[in-house]
Amino acid sequence: MRIYQGVDLIEVDRVKDACERHAAFGEDIFTEGETAYCRARPDPYPHLAGRFAVKEACLKAFGLGMGGFGATGKFREIEVESAPSGKPTLRLHGSMERIGKRRRIRQATVSISHTPAHAVATVILLGDDLPPGAAEGGASGEE
Repeated sequence: MRIYQGVDLIEVDRVKDACERHAAFGEDIFTEGETAYCRARPDPYPHLAGRFAVKEACLKAFGLGMGGFGATGKFREIEVESAPSGKPTLRLHGSMERIGKRRRIRQATVSISHTPAHAVATVILLGDDLPPGAAEGGASGEE
């Protein structure tokens, strides 16, 4: 079994400022479901920041950086959904889903916490061992 782990901490005001200054920021980062979930809250920004932190933590777990190839176009391919209990779950789409399949990811665990000022998230991905000589994919030049 392989374990991939990522963590991210972000200031809520950074996400709030980005959303207020650039309408495209939210559209580029969050899915419609994520936006609807967060906007239904009295103060959506800690929830948006938490979901942003999940996306960055997921990229870190996969070993993808924020610059260069890294996160280009990947944020909307990482979706945070909520179970009826409120527990956050991770859903991958597009190239992120393909990377997950190549790494044989079979379980994802997400944890989000926030205060009015900060949001933190961890992502733990469990994958089956890769066959000998198999490349993990996603480190550079991936789709």
